[in-house]
Amino acid sequence: MEQFNRDTYKKQNLWQQFYHSCLGKIIILLIICLILLIIAIMSRPTEGMMSWQMEDNIRECLQDTVTVHGDVADEAVANFGRIFTHADTTLNDKEVLDAYHKYNRLEIYPHTFYRTARIHNNLHPEGVRVGVGIFSIVIPTVSYNDLVIATGPVRGDYDQRLIQDAVVPDDYVGENPNVKPYHYQGNPDN
Repeated sequence: MEQFNRDTYKKQNLWQQFYHSCLGKIIILLIICLILLIIAIMSRPTEGMMSWQMEDNIRECLQDTVTVHGDVADEAVANFGRIFTHADTTLNDKEVLDAYHKYNRLEIYPHTFYRTARIHNNLHPEGVRVGVGIFSIVIPTVSYNDLVIATGPVRGDYDQRLIQDAVVPDDYVGENPNVKPYHYQGNPDN
């Protein structure tokens, strides 16, 4: 006969029973989420810090316009890199920065656990989100296409015809070639 091992069938204490139950795991998960939310409230970036970081990230975005961004992944990698870097202050193009400040408005919105930054301009009057601040980190999501740097008329004269007449030059443009139409003659062997 097998020897009876009492350690295998040892009665669990109250904490082990609570931890191994479904309700216990849910309560532990809720407590962890509550602790994270309290930390998020306490470490939410201030409005001044968020504004300064977003201006720096937008300046970096304006400086990076020489590179071609192929897709969303390129923008995400560039924005991830902007979290840890600062814009080069020696490469500021005064006309581009003045145009940015003239046509765009950056607004910071507070939320319970985080802050968001939105750019308002003629292209996005309701605003487009360009950054999120949580846990004292400002995460930019800005794209060059979100910014308005230059404006101009969308269409010229409103009373002009959509389809213009063809312009025929007064100069001699050559002679028409001698083109004879091809007519199907059938099979000449039959």
